[in-house]
Amino acid sequence: MIPTEQRATAIVPSLVEEAVAAPSMHNAQPWKFTHRSGSRRLCLYGDPQRTLPVGDPDQRALHIGCGAALLNLRVAAAHRGWTAVTELLPDPHDPWHLADVLLEESPGATDLRLADLQPAVRRRHTSRLPFSDERIPPEIWDELSAAALLEGVRLIVPGSWHADAVMDLVHDAELFESASDTMRAEIITWTRTGRAGEGPATEGVPSYAFGPRQHGTTAPVRDFDVPHGSPARAAAVFEEKPQTALLGTAADLPVDWLRAGQGMERVLLQATLDGLATSLISQPLEWPELRDLARDPRSRTGFVQMVFRFGYGPAGPATPRRPVSEVLEIT
Repeated sequence: MIPTEQRATAIVPSLVEEAVAAPSMHNAQPWKFTHRSGSRRLCLYGDPQRTLPVGDPDQRALHIGCGAALLNLRVAAAHRGWTAVTELLPDPHDPWHLADVLLEESPGATDLRLADLQPAVRRRHTSRLPFSDERIPPEIWDELSAAALLEGVRLIVPGSWHADAVMDLVHDAELFESASDTMRAEIITWTRTGRAGEGPATEGVPSYAFGPRQHGTTAPVRDFDVPHGSPARAAAVFEEKPQTALLGTAADLPVDWLRAGQGMERVLLQATLDGLATSLISQPLEWPELRDLARDPRSRTGFVQMVFRFGYGPAGPATPRRPVSEVLEIT
């Protein structure tokens, strides 16, 4: 019989392949994995070469993206009859060492709630397309909130005044962004439109994923296109009342950001299975003076880590991912 450690090594590449389907800010894919052959341990690191110094100076979004990849890895393991026992920030002397995962073969004790999410890992894509005005039923909101709680975070569905306030913050962030040459330059660095000198096609946001230009400014969808960069790009009318939700944590430390990333991805996968289209709204959270205002002071959400846009509409296209050989080192 093949030892458990050898079987673990055999499935590691497939686990990482599903892990990296996770979303990350500007699709920077800021993760690295290492595995020692013949062991059951897989290590997750943040990649200091893939930081966003302007939009994410504290690496909060980097931790959230890596947390999302970690949740996908846990889902992939459960789907294969394994349990991924996770330790966050295992090395206090290395802040880039974000998590250790010990793979335990447990066909009879698999977390079926995680395993059931696996079909959504490949189907989940960010949609920058218009959604319909059909309202999401309360039972689906309850299911999404429960998904967040399973990861130790909270999903808050804002009331009308709070939702309007968040939209105002999105528009404020757009004004801040347009006035910041350094922010716009960083975003352009991670877009792919066929310009000379762009980075690899396996990363960043490709032009086919920009979505249409907004006719009006009702939806909180970031426009990655440079001014006049795609003159033939169509315009469209987006939903009048976007359906948003806020993901929050009680504290605001790196470990909380990793939990938020896992909660974010669990919510996104559940929403995908529930037939919802999804996108992420980070613009107002990239400016400290706006992020503090995103929280409803009457709620128990201490710190807003992500804002979601949910609705009924077309799923976005798949965006590129780096091959496993670039993000996984097996020694």
